[in-house]
Amino acid sequence: MTNTDTAAGRSGVELLPKLNPLQTAWYAMRSAVFYAGYALWTIWFGLTTPLFVKPLGYAACVRYINWWNRGVIVWLRWVCGVRYRVKGMENIPPRPYVVVAKHQSQWETFFLQLPFAPVCTILKKELVEMPVFGWGLATVKPIAIDRSAKREALKQILDDGCLRLAEGISVLIFPEGTRTEIGKVGRYARGGADLAVKGSVPLLPVAHNAGECWPGKKFLKYPGVVTVVIGEPLHGDGTDSRTLMNRAQEWIEAEVQRVSQYR
Repeated sequence: MTNTDTAAGRSGVELLPKLNPLQTAWYAMRSAVFYAGYALWTIWFGLTTPLFVKPLGYAACVRYINWWNRGVIVWLRWVCGVRYRVKGMENIPPRPYVVVAKHQSQWETFFLQLPFAPVCTILKKELVEMPVFGWGLATVKPIAIDRSAKREALKQILDDGCLRLAEGISVLIFPEGTRTEIGKVGRYARGGADLAVKGSVPLLPVAHNAGECWPGKKFLKYPGVVTVVIGEPLHGDGTDSRTLMNRAQEWIEAEVQRVSQYR
């Protein structure tokens, strides 16, 4: 598959529900209410975490920030009707490990912090440089990379990632690098597999259909069920990182198609 592949040959927009004007207005109002609450919730945690929780240490910051993550997920369910279910929790191995997940929306950036905590997320450095939001985010040891400097970014992922793994902290990476429309497949970078091989830890693939309820770079939120599937851990055992990532990609993309609400 390539980054232009779509389910049934349609674009991500065409895969979303068709709304009449009244439905569009209703969903827009609910989405606006969600974002208002989300903004206030984020301001609270962005300010209080570095001021009052950071002195208590990393573990306290993780627990506190995860209340922010839970709050976003719960608020989205109450206001916009976005529910979720998780399959494969039994596949989570003992820490540490490297999680590679499909990236369709912001939803998974909040939710995936919860089942794998403590987990360090690899993200673009612009996020931790944001006022308020970035202040809280920086307290949970993310690996903030410059995506324009690919070679340096990969070195940072391997160096800092191995340090986190040595501390018993798992690492979460979205190998497509940026959010992709539903039905599309981005280019899977193999940095996560490189880290798993170098750190001698399992690679844990995660699939979901979150973009069908919270489309990337779109304002409207759609009610529905996000299905998250955690796959069996993949072990290098002498396998090169490219082959390992190809195995993860094939599993993830097949599962994304299987759990889609719009197949």
